[in-house]
Amino acid sequence: MKILAHRGSSGTHPENTMPAFEEAYRAGADGIELDVQMTKDGALVIVHDAKVDRTSNGTGWVKDFTLDEIKELDFGGWFSEEFSGLRIPTLEEVLDWISGTSLELNIELKNGAVRHAGLEDGVVRLVRQYRMEERVILSSFNHYSLVDVHRNYSDVETAILFMEGLYEPWHYARSIGANGLHCYLPVAVPEFLQGAQQNGMPVRPFTVNKAAHIRRFKDAGCAGIFTDFPERAVKIRDESSVG
Repeated sequence: MKILAHRGSSGTHPENTMPAFEEAYRAGADGIELDVQMTKDGALVIVHDAKVDRTSNGTGWVKDFTLDEIKELDFGGWFSEEFSGLRIPTLEEVLDWISGTSLELNIELKNGAVRHAGLEDGVVRLVRQYRMEERVILSSFNHYSLVDVHRNYSDVETAILFMEGLYEPWHYARSIGANGLHCYLPVAVPEFLQGAQQNGMPVRPFTVNKAAHIRRFKDAGCAGIFTDFPERAVKIRDESSVG
C-alpha cells in the first residue's frame, strides 16, 4: 500500500507548499497529492481553496490574481510563525523538483466552484514536458474534467474523487475512462473495498490519519491512502508488515 502525502505533509507543515512536499519526501512517502488552479494570467498554482483567505494573508479568489500578485502573499504564516513568508509554488516549480525524485504525484484539478478554462491542457502539457506521465494521476470531483482528459490524453491516468456511498463505482469509473477510485474515508465500507479489488480497480481513500484506519486499509488491499501525516503512516504500514 502506497502512502500519499495529502497536500504534502500537511499535518506538520503548511499545506501545498514546498516545505510540506519536501518533508513528505524526507518521511519516506511514496507520493504527494496537491491541488492545481489557474491565476488570472493563466499560471498554474498549487492551492486548495478557490479563495486565498484561509491559507494566506490575502483575500479574494485565486482566479482574480495574476501570478506576480499571488506570489506576494504569505502562504505559511497562518500555520505557524516558523513558516512566515512562504510563497505559493507553481506546478512547474513542483514538477521541476519532483522529477528529480522517485515520488509519484496525484494532481487534483480544482475546477468545481470555478471552472478554469484550459486547466486540463495546461497541466498535461507540463506533465509531458517533465516526462512524468508514468508517475502522475489526475483526479477531480469534476468528472466532466476527467472525461476531457481521457478524450484528449488517453495515456494519462485519471481517478474519480467522490464522497458518497456509490454502488459499484468501478463500473461508472470505467465508463468515463477513469482508472482509480479516490473516495472519502467513511464510504470505504467492506463491500466496496472487496468489490473494487475483485474488479481490479485501485482504491485510495482520503484522508486517513488514524492508525486503525491505516492498518484496515492495508489489510483490505487498498492501492494507497492519502494522509496528512506521512511519517506516521509509513511507520505504521511498515511495522504491520513485520512478521
